[in-house]
Amino acid sequence: MTEYSYPLDAADIKELLPHRHPFLMLDEVLECTPHESVVAIKNVAADEPHFAGHFPGNPVMPGVLIIEAMAQAGGILSHITNGDIEPKPLYFLARVEDARFRRPVVPGEQLRIRVDADRVKRGMWWYRCEAKVAAEVVATAMIICAPGGDPA
Repeated sequence: MTEYSYPLDAADIKELLPHRHPFLMLDEVLECTPHESVVAIKNVAADEPHFAGHFPGNPVMPGVLIIEAMAQAGGILSHITNGDIEPKPLYFLARVEDARFRRPVVPGEQLRIRVDADRVKRGMWWYRCEAKVAAEVVATAMIICAPGGDPA
């Protein structure tokens, strides 16, 4: 089983997730306890393409991208928990429950995402997710991801 040394950087994350620019939403993984939790960072940069239209003159990170960052952090937890299974399964977002957005996230801020495994059943993962800027909770959700598809 692969041993990881934290923090994981973008190159390490690319080994675990199939996502690439501009849809790779994580910059760093600070810690991961297999079967339990992961903490990851998303640096919100002003030059991200969605800010051109969301919203001109008042850029706000779309809530769906915060959800996607949480799901990707969950994917990291799943892959590290599963170890060196080859080929790595793809996990697809199957459901989002109880999503709450408490305030806008803007360029220059850093999201600290914590994902806790709630349960795993038939390969599906239920994640309790929270995103913070500094100490302030900006978003929470229960995310369910299911394996599927061809990872190649």
